[in-house]
Amino acid sequence: MKHVLPIKQYLMLLVLLSINACTTVTIDQVKVTESELRLGESVVVIGRRTGSDYETEPELISCVGRNLAKGEQGINVIPESEFVDRLYPWFEARTAPNHIKDLHRLLRYDKVKQIFDEYNVHYIIWIDGNTEKTRSSGSISCSISAVGISCFGFGTWDSQAQYEASIWDYQTKLQIGKISSIAEGTSYVPAIVIPIPLIATVQTDACKAMALQLQTFFKRPNT
Repeated sequence: MKHVLPIKQYLMLLVLLSINACTTVTIDQVKVTESELRLGESVVVIGRRTGSDYETEPELISCVGRNLAKGEQGINVIPESEFVDRLYPWFEARTAPNHIKDLHRLLRYDKVKQIFDEYNVHYIIWIDGNTEKTRSSGSISCSISAVGISCFGFGTWDSQAQYEASIWDYQTKLQIGKISSIAEGTSYVPAIVIPIPLIATVQTDACKAMALQLQTFFKRPNT
């Protein structure tokens, strides 16, 4: 049996489908000194962690790394997991350097310095932050009938992705700048017969904006 929507529900469905989840992104940059990235040099992007209770999402770190390596301005990025594994245990949550002065302490170990030199690391990019839901409203109810499961309602929630990247210069042992990326958006789930999620991709948008800003942060010898 073919199920036909009442005209009012049909019109409402058309209206709800016209709603698009949207995201706004704010980027801020502080640059203390010039930063040059020469041919063959690399950067490593690492997420901040403080044990099991707090971790900058690994998918955000991977996203920044992938986007940072893209395009004509692409940068050689060392994968976080590979770098952290090679330098175990010095970049684990409890032992990772929290301040630039801690990097001097780590470099007393010949193995640490050797691996940095092997990868030809020039900059370490530490990213701290998270994505969270800030508000939600509405409801959706579903029922079982002769034609199957049908749902009706409308739900919405706001999300915010807030991240800050601190750029350390391995060669000079100085922090040379910071970049913050804040993405805010509203997601919708209209439901007439079936739920239709319209998701605001705040984390992805924050990632792409930060990666693009990081690409322009580093001066190239030929620019």
